[in-house]
Amino acid sequence: MKRLAFAGLTAATVLGAAAPVLAADLPQPADPAPTYFDNQVPAARFDWGGAYVGGNLGWGWGNFDNRNGPDTDGDGVQGGLHAGYNYLIAPNVVLGAEADFQFSDLDGTTTSGGTTIKSSSDWNSSIRGRLGYTFDRFMVYGAGGLAIADLDLNANGAKKSTTAVGWTAGAGVEGAVTENVTARLEYVYQDFGSESFTLNGARYKSDLDNNLVRFGLSYKF
Repeated sequence: MKRLAFAGLTAATVLGAAAPVLAADLPQPADPAPTYFDNQVPAARFDWGGAYVGGNLGWGWGNFDNRNGPDTDGDGVQGGLHAGYNYLIAPNVVLGAEADFQFSDLDGTTTSGGTTIKSSSDWNSSIRGRLGYTFDRFMVYGAGGLAIADLDLNANGAKKSTTAVGWTAGAGVEGAVTENVTARLEYVYQDFGSESFTLNGARYKSDLDNNLVRFGLSYKF
């Protein structure tokens, strides 16, 4: 009996000593992956909504289609002011209205059949609707609406002036320079239809269409 008890005690002692070694050989659970917390706040999107004012400068070229006389082409510098308001109708869609006034140096002179005709336009203006799609700090847009311009016709020294009304359409790209300043580059087409003039007893009809590429800066409130 003593021998059985001694044998049992010896076996328990041996198993107890071997347990840590066997446990070390078993697969151990992997350490959990460290957890990282992103404390950075995402940058706010540029807000295209609100009122703005600005100025622009560009180059214009046009054609004076004189029905009873020779046609004339003209080109020159154009520059002026603009103001408008943008409204976000969707996260990336902007609807706006804009008015502008431009000083122009657009004139052309030609002679045909003994008649010298000079056609010119010193200013133009427009009221346009704008529809744009934004890519955060950049926007592409189309614009169109009402156009107004002065139109002068001089035939052999006799001169008449009128205010022509037509339509305009164009497109451009605009980008945010700062949170309040944007820069734009756009193309504008203007068509002022036909205007009639009577000079020295002769009746003339003149059509003016104008193209303009201009760069502008705006301050957004």
